[in-house]
Amino acid sequence: MQNNYTLKLVKSTSYDPWYNLALEEHLFNKAEDNEIIFYLWQNDNTVVIGRNQNPWRECRYTELERDEGKLARRLSGGGAVYHDLGNMNFTFIMKESLYNVEKQLQVIINGVKKLGINAEFSGRNDILVEGKKFSGNAFYSDEGRCYHHGTLLVDSDISKLCQYLKVSKEKMESKGIKSVQARVINLKEINTSIDIKKLSEALEISFQEVYNSSISENAIMSGDTSEFKELYDKYSSWKWRYGETPNFQISFYNRFSWGDLDINLNLRDGEVMSIAIFSDAMDYKLIKDMEKSIQGIKFEKLEILQKLEMLNEIYDKNIISDIENWLNEKDI
Repeated sequence: MQNNYTLKLVKSTSYDPWYNLALEEHLFNKAEDNEIIFYLWQNDNTVVIGRNQNPWRECRYTELERDEGKLARRLSGGGAVYHDLGNMNFTFIMKESLYNVEKQLQVIINGVKKLGINAEFSGRNDILVEGKKFSGNAFYSDEGRCYHHGTLLVDSDISKLCQYLKVSKEKMESKGIKSVQARVINLKEINTSIDIKKLSEALEISFQEVYNSSISENAIMSGDTSEFKELYDKYSSWKWRYGETPNFQISFYNRFSWGDLDINLNLRDGEVMSIAIFSDAMDYKLIKDMEKSIQGIKFEKLEILQKLEMLNEIYDKNIISDIENWLNEKDI
C-alpha cells in the first residue's frame, strides 16, 4: 500500500534560538498537505519560555545575557526550558489530517531504543527513562497545521538550568530546588557512548521506519534568514520576547540610610503603565519625579537607570547612586 505522504528531514546547523524558532515557524507556514517534516535543531546557552509566560518571573535573564546567553519565546505553551549543546530539539510539522502524537512519540522512543535505552511516554508531556525525564514536549496548531516539539537531554549542563530558571516559592516548598536535578536525566548517564550525532542518526532511521517510507527531501539550514527575515526579526525583537508578556504587577522594596523605598509597577506589554512609589525620604519631590520619569517606559534595567541618571542633575547624587546600585543588583 502506497503512503499518501512524503517525508522531509530538516537539520539546522545554527545554534541561534531566534533563527531556529523562526525557521520552525517558516516550515510550519509552508507545510504541504501531504508532507511530514521532521526538524532537528540545537540552541546554545538559551532559555526558551512558553507563549504566555512572563520572563521576569521565569528566568534570571540579566544573568543569562551577562553570560552571553539568549532569551527566546516560542509559539507553543508550557514552561520555561534551558537549552545548551548537550541538548537536541526536535519538531514534527504537518497538516492536521496527518498529525498523530502517538506515532510521533514512537519515532523518539524507537530512536533512543536503537542506542540501548528503553524509554516510555509518561502521559504528562514527558518521555522518561528509569523514571526520570529526558524529554519534555509541547504542541501548537493553527489554520489546519500542527507541530509537536520537544527537548532531548543527551549531555546537558543541568546546573545551568537551576542557575538561570527561577523556581517559584510554592515549587521550592513542595519539591526543593535540588529536586530538579533528581527528576531529570541525561541519556549519556544511561549510555556513555551516546552523543548528538549518534542520536540524530538513530532518529533519522526511526523516522523512516515508523512512517514506513524513505525521506524524499533532506535539507541542511545554515543560518541564512533571507527566506524568513520578518520571522527572525520577530523572534529576536524585544517586543516578542518581553513585550508579549501578559499584564502583571511587580514590587521592589529596600531600606536605605536616608529612608525606605517601595516601588510598585503595573506592566502591560512589557511597559510601565502605572507606577506608585512610597517612601519616608525627606525629599518628596524626588519620589514624584522618579514616578514621572519611569512612567510609560520599557521595563528594562538600562532604560530605568538612564531615567534615574537624568535626575542626578537635580537631586542628591548619593541618593540617586544608592538607588541605581540597588536596582543594578535586581533581576530586572
